[in-house]
Amino acid sequence: MSRAAAIEHATEHFDSGQFLADLGRRVAFATESRGGALRSYLTDELTPALTDRLGCRARVVDNPAGDHPLLVATRHEGDERPTVLVYGHGDVVRGEPERWRPGLDPWQVVVDGDRWYGRGTADNKGQHTINFAALEQVLRVRGRLGFNLKVLVETGEEVGSPGLRTVCARLRDELAADVLIASDGPRVAAHRPTLFLGSRGSTPFTLRVDLREGSHHSGNWGGVLRNPATVLAAALATLVDARGRILVPDLRPREIPANVRDALRDIAVGGGPGDPSVDDDWGEPGLTPAERVVGWNSLEVLSLAAGNPDAPVNAIPGSAHAHCQLRSVVGTDVDRLGDVLREHLDEHGFPVVDVEVGPTMPPTRTDPDDPWVRWALDSIGRTTGADPALLPNLGGSIPNHAFADELGLCTLWIPHSYPACSQHAPDEHLLAPVAREGLRIMAGLFWDLGENSPARRRPR
Repeated sequence: MSRAAAIEHATEHFDSGQFLADLGRRVAFATESRGGALRSYLTDELTPALTDRLGCRARVVDNPAGDHPLLVATRHEGDERPTVLVYGHGDVVRGEPERWRPGLDPWQVVVDGDRWYGRGTADNKGQHTINFAALEQVLRVRGRLGFNLKVLVETGEEVGSPGLRTVCARLRDELAADVLIASDGPRVAAHRPTLFLGSRGSTPFTLRVDLREGSHHSGNWGGVLRNPATVLAAALATLVDARGRILVPDLRPREIPANVRDALRDIAVGGGPGDPSVDDDWGEPGLTPAERVVGWNSLEVLSLAAGNPDAPVNAIPGSAHAHCQLRSVVGTDVDRLGDVLREHLDEHGFPVVDVEVGPTMPPTRTDPDDPWVRWALDSIGRTTGADPALLPNLGGSIPNHAFADELGLCTLWIPHSYPACSQHAPDEHLLAPVAREGLRIMAGLFWDLGENSPARRRPR
């Protein structure tokens, strides 16, 4: 009984084809977020795996926000032992089989060298399959996990995780744990194991200028009718300048904490196959690309329209709109975004611009100096012999606020994909060497959780 034995069992599980068989069976469930296979994935596939292989008690929980059920499973080994909450999501984006290259099928795992193609292989079925398999191998070797296990799998992540936070609030006692350990998103690079601690928040908003019904001939009325597109463009220019710098003080972070800046010193942005070139003169001046993506806010204009953009006519449009998005880090008061925009636009002479703010996914970030972070980095480094990358948070957004804010957990995310995995696109794939190493990493991590963790060292 040893850590090395658990890691070797995990490696054999991968090399023998057992992991591929599990993944192939799971990808075959066409669990599109708006589809009908969501509940059957939980009841027919994951429930037997968690009960038969991990000795959990499992049940499916209805979602108060709609047709996206959740699975809750628990294995209790002792009140004196640490408790981990493991999260994953079973839903995927649309399959779009017509857009995949010949010979590929989104609902069938196709192996082509190191690439395992199929919808959900990277996001997120492959990743939670790795974590469940690692737990199984630790249990086989030790005869027990050495900690209490709680599992939460949702089926609405790809449409914004409706109801997730509400369910976490209702089941706060049932889901109580010392730490969240989960996997989603990509590593910083295929060759570099990664730990991230949260995500930037995301808030959509729309600016709209609606001046009159219909359009009017620009020859007869040009020069005397206010053009809503011109007004909207000028209003946007007061929010973000021509180089992407946010101009509204309340939409900018106060600073980048020193330990966040330290963690980002050796993090590169881009440089992989198919990645766009980074614009060095874009965004907040004086920051590295990693600091701009991970440590700072960005305000993006996602679409801008007036009149008929694809078939313009000689007419002044009656209205214009811009769909925008604020990506925010911890320390930004995202709850006041609507008020901040309204006050700013009024002060700059744009009362005619209406502001509509959509639902926010709040920013979260575990403190990089938290003992759990040091513990996880040490475990990953011990297994791989490499220096793992530490991201204080992703540049993108995941529903981490349900765990960090609602359940009050330290959140540790160990991704098992890589940037060029075609996540959300045709030809999505899992990279076999990354998956194999991920299985070894998680077996070592879960072994260490049962041996020596911050929860064990803290009075309970």
